Amino acid sequence: MDLETYIQKPHIGIHKETIQLVKTCNGYNLHILLHFSTNIICFSILSGYFILSNEELIILNSWGQEFLSNLSDTIKAFSILLVTDLGIGFHSTHGWELLIGSVYNDFGLAHKDEIISGLVSTFPVILDTIVKYWIFHYLNRVSPSKKQMARSIYVSVSIMIYVLSQVSISNAYPIFAQQGYENPRETTGRIVCANCHLANKPVEIEVPQAVLPDTVFEAIVRIPYDMQLKQVLANGKKGGLNVGAVLILPEGFELAPTDRISPELKEKIGNLSFQSYRPNKKNILVIGPVPGQKYSEIVFPILSPDPSTKKDIHFLKYPIYVGGNRGRGQIYPDGSKSNNTVYNATSAGIVSKIVRKEKGGYEITTVDASDGRQSVDIIPPGPELLVSEGESIKLDQPLTSNPNVGGFGQGDAEIVLQDPLRIQGLLFFFTSVIFAQVFLVLKKKQFEKVQLYEMNF
Repeated sequence: MDLETYIQKPHIGIHKETIQLVKTCNGYNLHILLHFSTNIICFSILSGYFILSNEELIILNSWGQEFLSNLSDTIKAFSILLVTDLGIGFHSTHGWELLIGSVYNDFGLAHKDEIISGLVSTFPVILDTIVKYWIFHYLNRVSPSKKQMARSIYVSVSIMIYVLSQVSISNAYPIFAQQGYENPRETTGRIVCANCHLANKPVEIEVPQAVLPDTVFEAIVRIPYDMQLKQVLANGKKGGLNVGAVLILPEGFELAPTDRISPELKEKIGNLSFQSYRPNKKNILVIGPVPGQKYSEIVFPILSPDPSTKKDIHFLKYPIYVGGNRGRGQIYPDGSKSNNTVYNATSAGIVSKIVRKEKGGYEITTVDASDGRQSVDIIPPGPELLVSEGESIKLDQPLTSNPNVGGFGQGDAEIVLQDPLRIQGLLFFFTSVIFAQVFLVLKKKQFEKVQLYEMNF
């Protein structure tokens, strides 16, 4: 009986060891299954998010194309060499071995050198080929001209401000531009107001990075200048500078109705009165001329469109163009000069006579020394005379100083019409990933406790 018991003891020990190995194997398989399930869940959520967010992918694609179009040829060549060398592991395959090995470990797969070596020798080459194909197929197709053409599809042409002090409002900008230009923004991006306001000055715009549909937001236009400056008025006297601004919004954006503007925003706007460039162009807003001392910073109340009610509006990133000027222009829309510019000699010769007019201004008579022919230059009141009688002058020589102290500038900004469902989906995705990782950690801790208990037992 003792001999039989002695013979049975090894069998009992083997049985216990076998049970222990089976439990360990089952736990290991469960661990692999949890890892694999977590990765599949995360991948499914991420894939579903991208599939349901086609318009967001369009935005990302536009960002990528805009970034590539701004790269120089040198940077493009360097990027191609860098990406392809990194992709194929030209200098070392150790990085790919570590990457593929970590993926193997994450899925709980057995580490086999033969399989990893085979993947290292094939996968980088396939990836490198795909990257090269994408680069050479798409990179040269992205150009600034095409980008500009694409932008012109989504936005209206822009307009600018022409401020004329001491004249009636009916003869001031934006009336001039509205009467003279159907499309005040040229295909080159140049605003037609630059044809009259020859000096280049800065202008700033501040808008939110993103807005939700059917919401009111503010667009702030700043027209900085030295408040101590005085400009030449139409009667030749000196006075303060007027300012004006134009805001070219994307199609669908428009001036916010009065009942949608909050009291705080109304206080920022002040007594300004905005108007549309055309009755059918509600997305183009103009203001001015207004006193620059008070309105060097202009706040536009803007209402964003709702794609659910306007089918031609999409959740995308849109450009906004702005223009602003301070002071009067140098040229009228009919091509004639104002008194806020330099007057040059129309012929060479000797200044024989300078007559000062009763209402201001000068009449300069020049005699050509070769043939005795006389020419007369009329100078309006305002500019200071630089020549005197008996002085010899050349053709196109300045007869007056430049009285202009103002100028015109244009700028742009970008704004995203954001879909609330995208934000909710993104938050849901992040929450799902966090919960999946927490459950995985808890399950792993539970499995480790079971293993430790069985080992102690």
